[in-house]
Amino acid sequence: MTSVLIVLVVLLAWVGVVGLMLRGWRNRGHRQTQLIGAFPEVPATLSVPELGPHTGLYLGSTIAPSWQDRVAVGDYGDRATTEISAYRDGVLLERSGANPIWIPATSITAIRTERGIAGKVMTADGVLVIRWTLPSGTEIDSGIRADDKGVYPDWVARDPRRRPPPDDTGDHPDTTPTDPTPPEDDRP
Repeated sequence: MTSVLIVLVVLLAWVGVVGLMLRGWRNRGHRQTQLIGAFPEVPATLSVPELGPHTGLYLGSTIAPSWQDRVAVGDYGDRATTEISAYRDGVLLERSGANPIWIPATSITAIRTERGIAGKVMTADGVLVIRWTLPSGTEIDSGIRADDKGVYPDWVARDPRRRPPPDDTGDHPDTTPTDPTPPEDDRP
């Protein structure tokens, strides 16, 4: 009889802990609702992908710069298998069993590899992280662990900080160095 009572107490304690964790997750979601706002909608028509689709696991999104402050609004903090594709206008995360995530190209502030995100720790450079700004103005990091880590350099090369800004014609400016010495003054 004593062993049955011990099992019941342990079981009730475990259910209580799980209940408190779920309550904390819901409360976090309520606190973040105003901060996060709405995620961008996926465009009705997309061109041919410039990169991808690559398969992997969406690990979640966190409020930047913290790698552990997981987004708890909707299902955007949930892990899911995903296909990631880059288009001229943005990046699409097509998640299985969850809402797709559209990251407009103009919202992307950085693309890099990290050791971990959202409580998931990997080996060095094991997670592809896209930092971007939501329409609400909040900056978040979205992390993907690709099935083939060999695609990471192609994604990191798309980092907007690595690209020269386009000039007025839409072409990249000439990056040849100019002579830093000013012209001589011809005045008498």
